[in-house]
Amino acid sequence: MEVTFRYAIPSDLPKLEWYGQYTHFRRVFQKTYEEQEAGYRLMLLAVTNNWPIGQMFIQLANFDDPFVDMRRRGYFYSFRVMDAFQGRGLGSALLEEAIRVLAERRYDTVSIAAAKDNPGAKRLYERHGFRVVAEDPGRWHYVDHEGRTHYVSEPCYILEREVS
Repeated sequence: MEVTFRYAIPSDLPKLEWYGQYTHFRRVFQKTYEEQEAGYRLMLLAVTNNWPIGQMFIQLANFDDPFVDMRRRGYFYSFRVMDAFQGRGLGSALLEEAIRVLAERRYDTVSIAAAKDNPGAKRLYERHGFRVVAEDPGRWHYVDHEGRTHYVSEPCYILEREVS
């Protein structure tokens, strides 16, 4: 199976719902795409036959923020691979591609969160050089495709690694 990595384009947005599995994130995908266009985020996709089967969103540091230290930091989130394609190394390849993207942009470090109830994700990140640096209550919210706000509490580990 041939897989390529590329950034999301408008026609990918409905496909990211993965046949209804992630319809509730429709507005999140649209907002993230708009922020990619503005240069604040990247939507890195693993694509086969013009269909996204994996995704990794990258929040780029806002260097206009006076409270950000001078290290160039990125943050990975919304990292997922379609169930049918898991266990084939695609997650590892997507993770390494995302790290390469930050290295190309001369970032110093990257962090990612692993839910405490997902030890497999934590092991994957640790195999790729990430180390736990903090714990977080994982409280966030989003507005679904019907305009309802959902509040999420997902306790997690924050892992970090050097990009180079």
